[in-house]
Order: sequence, then structure tokens, then C-alpha cells
Amino acid sequence: MLTILKTLCETSAAPGNEGAIAKLIAEEVRPYVDEVYTDALGNLIAHKKGTGKKLMFAAHMDEIGLVATCYGEKGQVYVAALGGVTPQTALYQRVRFSGGAEGVLVPDGKLDDIAKNLSLQKMYVDLGAKNEEDAKAKVALGETGVFGGCFALQGDCVISKALDNRSGCAALIYGLQQAKRNVNDLYYVFTVSEELGLRGAKAAAVSIAPDYAVALDVTPTGDVSSTNKRAVSLGEGVAVKIMDRSFIAHPIIKDRMVELCEKHSIPHQLEVLEMGGTDAGAIHLTCGGVPSGCISIPVRYVHTPGEMISAKDLQNAGELAKLLIEEGIE
Repeated sequence: MLTILKTLCETSAAPGNEGAIAKLIAEEVRPYVDEVYTDALGNLIAHKKGTGKKLMFAAHMDEIGLVATCYGEKGQVYVAALGGVTPQTALYQRVRFSGGAEGVLVPDGKLDDIAKNLSLQKMYVDLGAKNEEDAKAKVALGETGVFGGCFALQGDCVISKALDNRSGCAALIYGLQQAKRNVNDLYYVFTVSEELGLRGAKAAAVSIAPDYAVALDVTPTGDVSSTNKRAVSLGEGVAVKIMDRSFIAHPIIKDRMVELCEKHSIPHQLEVLEMGGTDAGAIHLTCGGVPSGCISIPVRYVHTPGEMISAKDLQNAGELAKLLIEEGIE
């Protein structure tokens, strides 16, 4: 699973620009399903036919990023956020645009003067451009970019940009590839624009009209001093979501996941998140209501180029997805 995770993390996919990673995932899953297609918004949907109720899995392909909004006469490229970009963590990070140009996000003025009120409006991407015309030749208006951050495996720890949510994608790919059978009629949806408000998941759910849904995503840990207190820790097992700001997990789904973890001795922990949301938050409100849950992979330093997960937690997430596929939800 780590091999495909590395490939996914190193593929750029800002919200609205997920085509390259969708193509990559399609090739990975095609031999294991009955059909693969892309909907009007760009969601990648893989269908494995079954005789039971419809079960929709969702893992978002996009990552936080930037979009070029205008230029400065000295070659500055000004940008806006695509998703939850925090100026303090983005400052001086490398930015790679979809056309291939790279630069550094820097303060527009002396840092001491703007540090207290730092915002993206007071920053720009330095491409090393000589002037405005040179910058325009390198990056087009509206072109998207993502942050740099190489993939590293150190013991049990994986460090990379875009683990939110390439880890969820990798776990879902693993589950569908390893499953030997399926009870439910399965839809594996790799969604677009989750970072902009769960947009792709909502459209896909309305089209599929599932009976049940399970999202796969990351969840922040509470085991380092820089975070709020939470019960989730790195390396302690896959997290079964109870709730976040976007939804409360339905007992049918939550209890089934806990049951499977206990039955098959999968290390797991329960998650209550006071912030954020997942694709399940959009799906559960469609089609008159869809009982939904979430398989969560604990992550440190979410929405930074140095996100960190446990390889064991990732493996456990993939195993739980596999068991849900094989043993189903009735």
C-alpha cells in the first residue's frame, strides 16, 4: 500500500484539477470492478456489482492548494487559497503550479511589519520572474498550484504533503483490490473538490442514491502539544468516527465497523472531532437521508506540507475497508 500511496502523494491534484490522479487511480482499480467512469464534475466512480443494498465508499482525491489571481509589476504572482490554507504554515513553502512552474510563497513586504496580521493577501509567489510579462509567461491567470513536500518513510511514520487525503484513497484502493467477494452493490467514489466544501461527494451521492455510505479520510490527532486535546493518537489503530462538525455517524455504520474490528482483532480507536468534516457530511443529507460513517486515518500536522501518519494505522484502515466490502452491511 505504501508504494501506491507514494505515487498518489507525488501527483498534484488541487481542487478542480484532479484529472491526473483520477487517471492514475482508474488504472489501479479497473481490473477489480465491473465498470469505471467519470461523472460530470470529475468524480471517478468504480462500480462492483452485487445483489445487496447499495454501499457507497468515498475518498477525496484533491489536496489544499492555491490559484493565481493577479500579477505585480516586479513579477509577483498573487494567489488565493483553495481549501484550508493557513498563512503561518504556508509561508516560505515551495509552490508547484500545474503548468510546471515552481516558486516560493513569501511575504509582500517586511515580515516584521505584517506578521501580526499575516494573510494570503499580504503574500505572493516568487517565481524568480524578471517582471509582470515574465510571470505571466510562466503561470497563467487561474492556474492552480500545490505545495511541495517530498514523501518519506521513517520507521512506522510516513511524512508527506497530501496525506489528506491520498491515504484515504490508498486504503480504499487496497480494500477493493484485496477483497475476495462482496455482499453489497458497491460504488467506490474518488471525489473532487472536497476541500472546497464536499462538492463532488454530494453530486455523486445524488446520482448513485446509495442505501449506505462510508467515507475514508484523515483525522487530526491529539497526541502532540500543538493540537487540541483529542482521544485519537498516531499508531494506536484506525479511527472509527463518532462525529465531526459535518455529521454524526449513523449507529448502523459505526457499530458495524466496531464489530468488524473486534471480530478480526483490528486495532481501532473512536473519534470525536470538534471541527472539520468529510464527504460523509454531504452524502448523508442526500436522497432523503443516507446512513453514513467514516473510516479515519490519524494524522499529525494536517493541511501542512509535512503531514504525518502511521503506516500501521493506514494498513488497518485498508483492512477495515476490505472487511466492509467482503462482509457487507445489510
